[in-house]
Amino acid sequence: MPRVFAYARVSTKEQTTENQLREISAAGFSIEAKRTVAENISGSVAANQRPGFTKLIDRMEDGDVLVVTKLDRLGRNAMDVRTTVEKLAGLGVRVHCLQLGGADLTSAAGKMTMQVLCAVAEFERDLLIERTNSGIERAKSEGKHMGRKHSLSVEQRAEVQRRLSAGESVRSIASEYDTTRQTIMRVRAIAAA
Repeated sequence: MPRVFAYARVSTKEQTTENQLREISAAGFSIEAKRTVAENISGSVAANQRPGFTKLIDRMEDGDVLVVTKLDRLGRNAMDVRTTVEKLAGLGVRVHCLQLGGADLTSAAGKMTMQVLCAVAEFERDLLIERTNSGIERAKSEGKHMGRKHSLSVEQRAEVQRRLSAGESVRSIASEYDTTRQTIMRVRAIAAA
């Protein structure tokens, strides 16, 4: 009888893997705690660079089964997910994804389904990036300031430049404007450029 492992991952410390583990249990998998890996690490980190996932792979053997709730738990993009599933398949490990109705991602049908879903997810991500970049370019062309708000107004920056030119110290000016020395030094650097 194959051993069954579970892998759950969240991206931030505020999140918990509890819902993923409950979903796996509700799907009928009774997985021993020692065969469950729950990790708090960004999906942008490749699976083979995640400490918990790496330990999991080291423990798995031919015939074992890995259960995940969604494809994005294995990786953020299609290439990472595919590489991870292929590595597991090479070890003889079957990968079941609950999101896909428990499909075995190492089977021919599972591979095809995974490729299509990963391609669609990557396409949606690329569209989002294009829309975001387009919005940023439009805002810039309209003269909108991008990034954090300046801690000093235009008038204050001009006054800081004048006072620096007159020989006042960075520290005294920063103290008077209740800002950091780095802010005053940035004003000086911009004036010098």
